[in-house]
Amino acid sequence: MDTVTSGPSSGVGVLDKTSLLLGVLADGPASLRTLSDVTGLSRATVHRLALALESIRLLTRDARGRFVIGPRIGELAEEAGRDRLMQSARHVLAELRTRTGASARLYRRAGGLRICVATAEGPGTERQARSAEGVALPMKVGAGAQVLLAWEDPCEITRAVRGAGFDVMALAKVRRQGWAQSLGTGELGFGAAAVPVRGTAGKVVAALVLDGPVTLMSRAPGLRYGRLLIDAAARLDTGLT
Repeated sequence: MDTVTSGPSSGVGVLDKTSLLLGVLADGPASLRTLSDVTGLSRATVHRLALALESIRLLTRDARGRFVIGPRIGELAEEAGRDRLMQSARHVLAELRTRTGASARLYRRAGGLRICVATAEGPGTERQARSAEGVALPMKVGAGAQVLLAWEDPCEITRAVRGAGFDVMALAKVRRQGWAQSLGTGELGFGAAAVPVRGTAGKVVAALVLDGPVTLMSRAPGLRYGRLLIDAAARLDTGLT
């Protein structure tokens, strides 16, 4: 029987051995031989565990056939980050509403849609039919859509802007200034400003949006509220990294 040579023990042998493998791979790709040498597990055991982990995408292989951490690890981390994001978003949204009188919202992208996952409605700005939690809106208009697309790869941006109310140049400007704005795209007489919320490795995971009547937001909502939103998003970013 193989002996687990180091690290905390769960009392469940297969979990302890799996933890050893993942611990080695956290430092980079490793061959079957390296995994066996470093962990003290037999090559047969390492091979069996690695194949099982590969089948559920916890491990994969690089171009040289070495084992590396698989995509499922990142997906699980992203799910955990989403929970942390929602925990901190409520307070941040409520604070933005109090400071501005506008509605503060958090959107996440789901393919060609952006979904409102949290909101704090400003007094007198209620638009529950359009922007309630759970409502899905197209990615073709609005400041939130621009922010969710602006940091995508160039091929995705080119595809996504077809038929949109903004173009590649507009998204390049969003990247330069760090915020997006829109006037009357969702509802006549309303304006919005939006900034990205970033997760691990700087990936944009959500859009933080402030919206309300133009009389409140002004005709340059990004200039008026961009810095405030960037500071608020940084507080959300901190909880995800």
